[in-house]
Amino acid sequence: MTRSLGNVIADSLQLSANYAERLLAGVAPERFARFATVGGTAVESNHPAFVLGHLALYGPRIVAHLGGTPSPLPAGFEAAFSKDARCTDDPSGTLYPPMETVVAAFRTGCREAIDALRAAPDALLDAPNPAEGRMRELFPTLGSVHCFYAGGHMMSHLGQFSAWRRMEGMKPA
Repeated sequence: MTRSLGNVIADSLQLSANYAERLLAGVAPERFARFATVGGTAVESNHPAFVLGHLALYGPRIVAHLGGTPSPLPAGFEAAFSKDARCTDDPSGTLYPPMETVVAAFRTGCREAIDALRAAPDALLDAPNPAEGRMRELFPTLGSVHCFYAGGHMMSHLGQFSAWRRMEGMKPA
């Protein structure tokens, strides 16, 4: 069976998106942007709002790189969730967008990226990665960088979400 590179990458992204849905099960909106607590002590580690908000930035990037027009992200997402942003505990619920906003942006980005990847010809995925510096050195083509975004990058952050669940006393997803 022959499969395009875009379909191979999309398969990985779909698996990651499905895992994120399982991780969301049972997460209360009032805990979504809170550091996990263990024995009454907060653990400074990425919470679900930060993880999914950060990952929501990458679906639109994939779509745009592949020549599509992604749905716009809510205002403030880039600043709140960029690779340079720091995850902060949000006890008042005012630092991060509500859970439904973050989750909707994440889902939309994944769905649009999966569709764009499945439609992308291999020649497009062989095009140079437009990033500069180290990201281009590590991932010289669009296919290689999007494979990273859809697989390793996504799963490393979902592992943070999984660890948060366990620290919160939740069952594995």
